[in-house]
Amino acid sequence: MTASELIDLRSDTVTTPTADMRAAMAQARVGDDVFGDDPTVNLLEAHAAKLLGHEAGIFVSSGTLGNLLAILTHCQRGEEYIAGNRAHCYLEEAGGGAVLASVQPQPLVNLEDGTLDLAEVAAAIKPDDFHFAVTRLLCLENTFWGKSLPLDYLARGRELTVKHGLRYHLDGARIFNAAVHQQVAAREIAKQFDSVSVCLSKGLGAPVGTVLIGGEDFINRARRWRKMLGGGTRQAGILAAAGLHALDHHIERLADDHAHAALLAELLEGIDEITVLAEEQRTNMVFASVPDADRAPLGNYLQEQGIRVLADDDPVRLVTHLGVSEADIRHTASTIKRYFSRPQSA
Repeated sequence: MTASELIDLRSDTVTTPTADMRAAMAQARVGDDVFGDDPTVNLLEAHAAKLLGHEAGIFVSSGTLGNLLAILTHCQRGEEYIAGNRAHCYLEEAGGGAVLASVQPQPLVNLEDGTLDLAEVAAAIKPDDFHFAVTRLLCLENTFWGKSLPLDYLARGRELTVKHGLRYHLDGARIFNAAVHQQVAAREIAKQFDSVSVCLSKGLGAPVGTVLIGGEDFINRARRWRKMLGGGTRQAGILAAAGLHALDHHIERLADDHAHAALLAELLEGIDEITVLAEEQRTNMVFASVPDADRAPLGNYLQEQGIRVLADDDPVRLVTHLGVSEADIRHTASTIKRYFSRPQSA
């Protein structure tokens, strides 16, 4: 069975370039990006910044690097950033903020809707006392576990950061999923923040890349940090062309992924052994609780049937993307139902 025949629901990072995207990459005009000479990279950075209502952008290899550059640029050594205890920039980026930026993380508990209690955020801000790290930055994530954060909440977070003199960063890896779900332009979300990290390689379907967005001075300083970390590239326009194609052609189609996730949730709810986590703000992720004794065997069974899921944890996460069709969703649900109907699973 080839990779193209698999139904892969592990993540929206598994997407592969479409034929049109590959053509755009093949035809890309390129130059040396470290010298600022790659016209396609320059176009991508300017286009992404304009889409999100900011002055400038910088193209980097990953969302992890984008978030790290934001921490490095907003904060000095010995300062701290506040983030959720389940946020990607705190939990799943190998401690880069602490190790490479020497910036202390201050994790707070993420509420079920992905937000942080802003009263707790205010209480966590350190007083002006040399015993403490200086609180400098508040980081949010949108979407969070596939949930879009309310616009009024983001605005209240902005008010808090202005009041306390903090900078405000959004890990917007899936900001376009949030915008499509809420039927607003992405700039309506991004305008609240001093910086936004936007992944091109998830639902948008590009093979590589993130654009970090912010003010011109902020981006100029981030460019120095990118060079220091070895993130400068040469003829990166080949990759930037994929990002441009994604921004021009793959944003509105995210609604299809959301519809497929809603369908998958509906179909799985009809299986007695599975509990689907209810979520009004769902975008392209479905979380389903599977009995402990069945989780690994179900994952193995699906793998044998050409369906990939991550079944290590409870709940199991299933992610829709441009590589998954409605037929794939229906086949996946029927295969899961068939697993639980087998005599040996009784």
